[in-house]
Amino acid sequence: MSDIDDVCVVTHPLGSASDSHARTLLDVISAITSVSLVAITVSADSSLRDEYESIQISEEGTGGSIPVAAARFLLYQFQMARVIRRRPESTVLFFGVTSYLLPIIAAKITGKKVVLQPRGDVPLTLRLQWQQRMPNVFARTLAGCVWTLEWIGYQSADAIVTYTPSMAEELGLDRFDYKLYPHGARYVNLDRFYPHRPFEERDRVVGFLGRLDEEKGIRTLAEVAKRLPDDVTFRFIGDGALRDWLEAELSEEITSGQVEITGWVDHDAVPEELSHLRLLVMPSAPTEGLPTTILEAMACGTPVYATPVSGVPDVVREGETGFLMDEVEPAEIAESITSILVRDDLDGLSHNARVMIDEEYSFDAAVKRYRVILRDA
Repeated sequence: MSDIDDVCVVTHPLGSASDSHARTLLDVISAITSVSLVAITVSADSSLRDEYESIQISEEGTGGSIPVAAARFLLYQFQMARVIRRRPESTVLFFGVTSYLLPIIAAKITGKKVVLQPRGDVPLTLRLQWQQRMPNVFARTLAGCVWTLEWIGYQSADAIVTYTPSMAEELGLDRFDYKLYPHGARYVNLDRFYPHRPFEERDRVVGFLGRLDEEKGIRTLAEVAKRLPDDVTFRFIGDGALRDWLEAELSEEITSGQVEITGWVDHDAVPEELSHLRLLVMPSAPTEGLPTTILEAMACGTPVYATPVSGVPDVVREGETGFLMDEVEPAEIAESITSILVRDDLDGLSHNARVMIDEEYSFDAAVKRYRVILRDA
């Protein structure tokens, strides 16, 4: 019998990408105590439905026009609050839905322990999206309202969990140090993610893995790929809205072999893809918490070159496990990649990256950290 209270995890709509994030958390908690899932939506083909007790709030998503999205935002909070009040679990963990104040209050009123775990900067993410659809002043005002709701939630919570200390600092949560746990339970499946090809046998291939969308800096990376030396190949691993544009923009480089676009890759094939790179290039957006791809690449012994946002600097340690981008201009990035590839210590960085993941991001390490969080919160 576990000495840790049962946990109900509450989260946003779960699609193919967010499903994996929720699974990581649920797998860790289920190794400690009983856990259930309450989500706005859960995709019909998600195996989480079979593996965990799951409650879906709605058949609809959170999209639509801004008035429709706002109405759904309120409606889902009322529905979540009603479900949470009836749940038997003593602890409710809000994963990503840190601005859902009504269910947070409902959990507090019914005497449940409330834990908030952000996945990134939600107000900033929404503001950047809304600025594409309305004047900046309105986008900032609406984002400010979300920030206020989120901040009241953080003040009300019994505990706050972030992936790393840098993430906590960037989100301004270090002021809650008395209830902050800045080493959240992330883990990498080390049975699958390991160096499938020794680092010294890898060709001069660098690349990006993820969605080929605007927010991933794909247009910048296209310019970077054009500027690299002829003996360096830039590989885009993934698919998305910008794939057709990318293929047209880099048609000459694709023909010459300087650029490769793999298209969509099944997650089972990701370790092999990462194990062929000498460097993963990730111009992460400031809205992200800690991209899983970075951890998976390091588990495969692939050093990472990434922007120093949120939790990234805590794992991509300059000159030790990877490199941090000082500039995000294509010419600067290309020059840095060229300099990195001729370093004589890359084998050592590859080894350091794998060791760090072994020690800090194994499943057992994640369970150990979360046991402390759930016990002491």
